[in-house]
This record gives sequence, C-alpha cells and structure tokens, in this order.
Amino acid sequence: MTPTKEQLAFFDTFGFIRFSGAFRDEADRIIEAFEGVWTSHGGGHNEQGHDFKRRSAILPFIDQSEYLSSLIDHPLIDGFASAVLGPDYNYTSSDGNFYVGDTNWHSDNFSLQYKNIKVAFYLDTVTRDTGCLRVIPGSHRVGDRYADGLHEVVPQSTVNHNEEKWGAHGSEVPAYPIESVPGDMLIFNQATKHGSWGGSDRRRMFTINFSQRYRDEDIGQLRDDIAGLANFWSESAYGEKMVATASPQRMVHLEQRLANDDHLPDLVAKAREEMLEPSRGGGQFDAAGKKM
Repeated sequence: MTPTKEQLAFFDTFGFIRFSGAFRDEADRIIEAFEGVWTSHGGGHNEQGHDFKRRSAILPFIDQSEYLSSLIDHPLIDGFASAVLGPDYNYTSSDGNFYVGDTNWHSDNFSLQYKNIKVAFYLDTVTRDTGCLRVIPGSHRVGDRYADGLHEVVPQSTVNHNEEKWGAHGSEVPAYPIESVPGDMLIFNQATKHGSWGGSDRRRMFTINFSQRYRDEDIGQLRDDIAGLANFWSESAYGEKMVATASPQRMVHLEQRLANDDHLPDLVAKAREEMLEPSRGGGQFDAAGKKM
C-alpha cells in the first residue's frame, strides 16, 4: 500500500503523521497480543509485576508474538517504510511499554546520515492532558537553523533544559498534541522532538522502529548501533518468533542486522554484571523532574 504524495509531503514537512482508525478492526487482537506478551514476562519490567511508579519496558517486543511480528508485513506499514526509507530498509527494534509519569522533550535519533522512523500504537485513549504524544513540527530537519536551535536546548540525551532556557515547563512548550484512540497508528521521524504529559501510571504503548539500510563502509557504525541492545539484555538482534515466521520478503529487512549481531552475547554478559536490571528506556521524568 503506497502512501499518497500528500501524506508523504505532510510527513516530510512536519516530521509526523497520524493514520486515524487504520487498525480499528485489528485493535482488539493487537491489545490481546500486547497483554499476552506482558503476562508471559511476569506482568512488568524484568519479569516482575508492574509497580505503577516507573516505566516498564520489554525490548524487543513485537518479536515475542507471531501476530505482532506480522505487523511489519502489513501493507500500510511496509508501504510507508519503503517509500520513506527505501525498499531495502531495516527493521531495527521494537519496544513495549507501560508508561508512568511524564516524558520530557527529546529526539530518539538526531542525525543526517541515516533516516529513522518510528511507528507507534497507543492502546488506551490519550489526549493532550492524559499522556498523548506531543511533537514539535519541523524539529526533525537536521541542519535547519530552527531544528538545530531546538536541539541545543532539547538534546537527544533528554536532559531537561527547557525550563532553564525558556522558563517554561515541558508541557507549556508550543507543540502539536497527537490525540489517539486504539486502532490509530502514528508515525514520526526519530529526529522529531516529542514528549508527553499528564498520563496514567499504566499507559500501554508499543513502537516499531525502522531505518535506512547501512552502506557497506558503515558496517562498524551499524554494529555500534546494534550494541545498544545489550543494555536491554538482548543477545540477538531479533526475537525467535520474528525470525522463525519470516517470509523471504520480511528477511530483506532483517538480514543486515542478523549478520552483524554476533558481538551481543558478550556485551550482554558484561551488562548483566554491571546493571541490576535491563534498561527501562530513556526520556521519562517523575513529577519532581527526576529522570526515571
């Protein structure tokens, strides 16, 4: 399913797009599969129950379910990724979350070298005041004076500088709230500044991430990117179900990272020695402004 030229122009200009109701018919099945993965992992972070005080995260996530794995084959997702990233794009990772508290402004990947996009499914109705995704349109344009200026204040590290610079709480920063209901799909450029405020202590959301395929001369950089999975104690680029159920068409989007993940087991062994638990992901702050 090829996106329209108008949809692609909107995404290119503003750095995000919402497909309202695109998965309305599948919403119940998606939620059932989402909850099933959590149940099979003890109900929360690191095989423990969710404590409603900190974000719980599983990565990789959709890889734990044959049905959720198949979402990357969906014509709308595959068509959009192919149009933006090229037909040989990489599926990079996915994460499932129970969000707690606010998520301060940040970019996931602010770089010109390779384009990255994120597909997000919110499984609860969320509004501007109850934890919906907020984006700063145009903030994805790396090299642009406006986008680069924002990045100086709102860096990828998610440090909360906006109050120091502008005297404004994160929720007061001018932005577009992408309110959504289960069945909607959101896509945004990973360079786009985004955050959320006012949500509940068990907001259900998962994302699927894609990037352009790396050039041969940048395989070292690719391996460095894959190494980041060690913080989540993931010993391979993908989960078993993602690979076991892959068609030849899906394998096009898995093969490059699978061929370059052999260093993960040793990195995970080291991470387990140094970390009390796998990473919960970045970007979240509690009510006092402390990073979670």
